[in-house]
Amino acid sequence: MDLGFSVASYFVLFLTLLFILNVLKSWNKNHVKNFPPGPRCLPLIGNLHLIDLKKPHLSYLEFSKKYGTVFSVQMGMKKMVVLTGYETVKDALVNYAEEFGERGMLKIFKKMDKGMGLTLSQGENWKTMRRFTITTLRDFGMGRSSLEEKVAEECTTVIKYFATFKGKPVDNTMILNAAVANIIVSILLGHRMDYNDPQFLRLLSLVNENVRLAGAPMVSLYNIFPFLGLFPGSHRTIVNNVMEQCEFITKTFVEHLKNLDENDQRSFIDAFLVRQKEEAGNPQSYFHNGNLTRVVRNLFSAGMETTSTTLRWGLLLMIKYPKIQEKVQLEISRVLGSAQPMYSHRGQMPFTNAVIHEIQRFSDIVPLNLAHETTKNVAFKGYFLPKGTYIIPLLSSVLRDQTQFEKPEDFYPNHFLDADGNFLKKEAFMPFSAGRRACAGETLAKMELFIFFTTLLQKFTFCSPPGVTDVDLSSVVGITHAPKKQMMCALPRF
Repeated sequence: MDLGFSVASYFVLFLTLLFILNVLKSWNKNHVKNFPPGPRCLPLIGNLHLIDLKKPHLSYLEFSKKYGTVFSVQMGMKKMVVLTGYETVKDALVNYAEEFGERGMLKIFKKMDKGMGLTLSQGENWKTMRRFTITTLRDFGMGRSSLEEKVAEECTTVIKYFATFKGKPVDNTMILNAAVANIIVSILLGHRMDYNDPQFLRLLSLVNENVRLAGAPMVSLYNIFPFLGLFPGSHRTIVNNVMEQCEFITKTFVEHLKNLDENDQRSFIDAFLVRQKEEAGNPQSYFHNGNLTRVVRNLFSAGMETTSTTLRWGLLLMIKYPKIQEKVQLEISRVLGSAQPMYSHRGQMPFTNAVIHEIQRFSDIVPLNLAHETTKNVAFKGYFLPKGTYIIPLLSSVLRDQTQFEKPEDFYPNHFLDADGNFLKKEAFMPFSAGRRACAGETLAKMELFIFFTTLLQKFTFCSPPGVTDVDLSSVVGITHAPKKQMMCALPRF
C-alpha cells in the first residue's frame, strides 16, 4: 500500500515537473530582446492580477503613465503590446499601416467566424471581402442621397414611435437598435423589417447579448486559457448565437437564389451571389457560402451596435446638459425650421456637428479598438516587435489625449469649434479607428448619426422621468462601451 502511494506520488511529481519545464520553455520563447517594457509577470497568469477584466482599458491607461506610450502586458502566457496616445496610435495605424494591418485573433473570434467574413478575418480573405464590401455598399447608396432618404424615412417611423408615449417614460434601446439596423438590413436584404417582427427582434437580441458577453471577464479568461472551453459558459452562448444568426442568413440567401436576376441586383446578398456564380469554376474563390453568411453577419452587427449605442449616449448627454440640448435645437430651428434634416445640412450647423462629434469622443464606444497583429518584424518607437505580435491600439487613449483635447474627461463640444464658432476638424478624432482596418461603414455611420440625432432633437426635447434628478453616465460591461438602460421622456416640441 505504501509502495503504491509512493509510485503515485512520484508520478504526479514527474508530471508536475514536466509541466513546469514546459511553462519555463514557453516563458523563454516569449522573451524578445528590446521588447516594450511592462509590469512584472507572474508564472502562468502573467499580469492578469493587475488588470480589471471588466474595464481593461482603464488598467492600460494607468500602465501607460508608468511605462510610456508603447508597453507590453502578458495575459496568461500571451504577450501583447498596447499603443496609447494619438501620435503613437496614428503612427502605427497610418504610417506603418502594412506592418500593423493584420487582425489580432482571440480564441472566441476564431470560434465565432472561423477566419471567414470581414471583421474577424485575415490575409487575402479579408482583403477580398473588404474590397467587395466597400464597392457594393457604395453601389447600394453609401454616401449618396438615395440612402439619406432611407435614413430619413426610418426617422419618420421612430418619431411616430416616440410620439405614442405622449411624453411618458420610455426605454429607447430597442427602438434605436431597430431603426439603425433597418438601414443596413435594407442594403443587405433589399427591404426593411418591421419593428414587431419576432425574427427581427430575435436578431437584435442576439447581437446585443453577444456584444455584452464578448467583453465579460469569463470570456476574457477563456481567451487566455482555452481549456476552459471544456466547461459551460458565456463562450458557448456566443458561438450558439452566431450559429443562429448564420442559420437565418443562410435561409435568406437561399430564398434570394430562387429569384436571382443578374441584371437586377437588389441587395448586397444578390451582388455576392452573382459574384459567386461568376467565380464558380475557381476552387480558390473567396466567394463561398461561409464568407457570405459571415460578412452579412458582420455588417448587420457592426451596422447596428455602435451607431445605436452612440445615439443612446447622445440622448442621455442631452438630458444631462439641457443647455446644450437647447442650443442644438435653436440651431436646428434657425437653419432647418420644420424641414427634414439631411447630411448635407451639417455644414450649416457647426454647433450640432460639434456636439455629435463630442458625443462620439466622450462616449468612447470601442475603447480597446479591435486588436491588430504585426504582419512582419517591425522596429517601432525604439522597440522590436516580432511578426505576429498581438497589438492593442487603445482608442480610449486617443479620444482622451490631453495633448489633443482641452478637457478630455468632460463633455465639451467646444473641442470641435474654433474661436468664431466654426466647426473644427480634429485629427485625433478617431472613433472609427484608422488605417487599413478602419471601419468600412464609417461614411454610413456618420450620415446616420447626423440625421437621426438632428431629427430627434428637432421633434422632441428629452428629459428624465418625473422624480429622477440625475442621469447615470456609467456603462455596462461589454466589448463596446454602452450606457445602462434608462427610462427617459420625449416631450413633443410642436
